[in-house]
Amino acid sequence: MTPAVVLNIIDHARRQEARSGEFLRQMQERAASLPASITVDGYQPATCLFQFAVEYIEMAPRLIECVDACAREADCTTLFAPFIEAATFYFTQPSMILARYEGLDGLLNRAYMCHRLMEEMCENNRSIRTAQLVDVEATLANLLIHQLIGEPFSNELDEAVSRSVMQIAGSPDYYELDLNPFVQQAKHAAWGWMRNYWENLLVRNHIYFTLNTRL
Repeated sequence: MTPAVVLNIIDHARRQEARSGEFLRQMQERAASLPASITVDGYQPATCLFQFAVEYIEMAPRLIECVDACAREADCTTLFAPFIEAATFYFTQPSMILARYEGLDGLLNRAYMCHRLMEEMCENNRSIRTAQLVDVEATLANLLIHQLIGEPFSNELDEAVSRSVMQIAGSPDYYELDLNPFVQQAKHAAWGWMRNYWENLLVRNHIYFTLNTRL
């Protein structure tokens, strides 16, 4: 899989959306029922959420590519291959829980699982966790997508990701692995553009969190 393959899938879904407008209608419903901790300050909240969701989806294949590049440069491809493969399969070989959803709606579910898997990958190794490679903004983006997908289905997706993580990296051995070579690669330019992307994704779409308010 290359990012171009997934981006082609996304482009097809966007053309489909241009004809149906179904995903935008969903965002209009979600905009009216967001928790108090999330504010959309744009002129058209549904459009802001729509654009945010599309950018979030498009980030998924680029994240996969970034992790793959860092792993190759750090000479630890074998360790990261199961994560990369699982994240890729969400798009190219979706399970039944994903396959029944189509268009941008379906791709949002797949992208959410991809981003959550990579987040858990970082949290389940001491070297990566200590380096704090996962930005606060990325975590907030995942929380917002959780809301846009809606419960209880988003909880089902979280549980599916947790099962995958346990299968791939559920042992104490993985947590204790010295993955500093990967961390050092991730701190270089390969990760820098992605960090900048996350830092601006919410603000660019006029979305703000009040962190002292419970979701």
